[in-house]
Amino acid sequence: MCPAFGSLRVGLRMRRTASVLSGSACCVYGLTFTSHFYGAKRSVGYVPFSSETLVTGKLFEDIKEAVEVLADPALYDTIIVTNLCVPTASGVPLQLLPDQINGVRVIGIDVPGFGVPTHAEAKDVLAGAMLHYARKEAEQGPVAAPKTRPDRPTVTLLGEMFPADPPGIGLMLEPLGLAAGPVVPTREWRELYSALDCAVVGAIHPFYTASIREFEAAGRNVVGSAPVGADGTAAWLDAIGKACGVAQDRIDASKNRFIPAIRGALAAKPVRGRITVSGYEGSELLVARLLIESGAEVPYVGTACPRTIWSDPDREWLEAHGCRVQYRASLEQDIAAVEEFGPDLAIGTTPVVQHAKQKSIPALYFTNLISARPLMGPAGAGSLAMVVNAALANQHRFDKMTAFFEGVGTGATAGVWENTPVDRPEFKAKYAAKRIAAAKAEEHIGT
Repeated sequence: MCPAFGSLRVGLRMRRTASVLSGSACCVYGLTFTSHFYGAKRSVGYVPFSSETLVTGKLFEDIKEAVEVLADPALYDTIIVTNLCVPTASGVPLQLLPDQINGVRVIGIDVPGFGVPTHAEAKDVLAGAMLHYARKEAEQGPVAAPKTRPDRPTVTLLGEMFPADPPGIGLMLEPLGLAAGPVVPTREWRELYSALDCAVVGAIHPFYTASIREFEAAGRNVVGSAPVGADGTAAWLDAIGKACGVAQDRIDASKNRFIPAIRGALAAKPVRGRITVSGYEGSELLVARLLIESGAEVPYVGTACPRTIWSDPDREWLEAHGCRVQYRASLEQDIAAVEEFGPDLAIGTTPVVQHAKQKSIPALYFTNLISARPLMGPAGAGSLAMVVNAALANQHRFDKMTAFFEGVGTGATAGVWENTPVDRPEFKAKYAAKRIAAAKAEEHIGT
């Protein structure tokens, strides 16, 4: 999927924010279709271009004119303009757009498919750009106060998560004298100020490097990992408490209150089986940790996101529990893991799920069935067990289907035939040689 889908969704979720795309029409169509398929209820602006407007610089003038028309302070606080592949590669300079028009902020970002590997990282591109803008505003003078302001120091939560997770984290932070702050990416502009005005940042998704740079520029410490499972929750509370100078007895009070509840929830809903995990959301390592603490064997976890120092606590824990962690995992590596470990269940992307099911292995799509669940604290403990155990229990159905379709063939031989097609590799080689010769002849004519 085009990575710009991630940043586009962030903009479409924000109140009083307009989103404008500059790119090929087919790309814009796909992005807007997918965004509305996933529930966007706002229009997406589009600035079309031709070869002439692209090479002459007229496209930039068209974008600027479109933003000027759109910049109505009665409707918007912010306008986000996103360059897709072609304008980015052609150097359309969105950084030359005015910082604000009629009091409406203007933010330009480049999110090309060839430069931003995943839509999860595209969310960080936009979140980082907005945090940078908000930080500069706060440095220049007073800014809009949040709708609600906690009476305790806050922990900003970096990375999208299930809606029930932040309140659960807030309950665990309460004995420490802390409160859960905004979740970045935020839902409105003023929350960015609150996010920056925190005691510490919890990098729940540790690959938000652009956002982390802004927090560090604002003098904020960043703590990796998340309160997932008993071990993860204990280590995370220790790290957060240490970063905020909280007394150990207060940290222990929270741990003594919540860790037994987490262990009890994990024990009540055990998971038995070998499971491989892969995905592109950025929470793959956290899911693997939770599965292992639930009793599952997880020999492999692959994530399309990069390794950072803030993911080291999760990586080290997983490796100590016999799990191989693959950052920037390719489809080939994820499929190779399924082949190598022969799991009872494969959790992964659509093609990984397809490959596993073709081998009669139960499989679950990570994005829709796994990441859309609470993971943190007592609420997260056992949350995966129902769907995972249901999938593990389906092995007999796969075996039954495999037996039923045994002998019908695969690929070109799939189906019921009076005379089953026979592969003729010598013909393929013969015609391949002819094609190569013809291509060489065309190259010779061209020179």
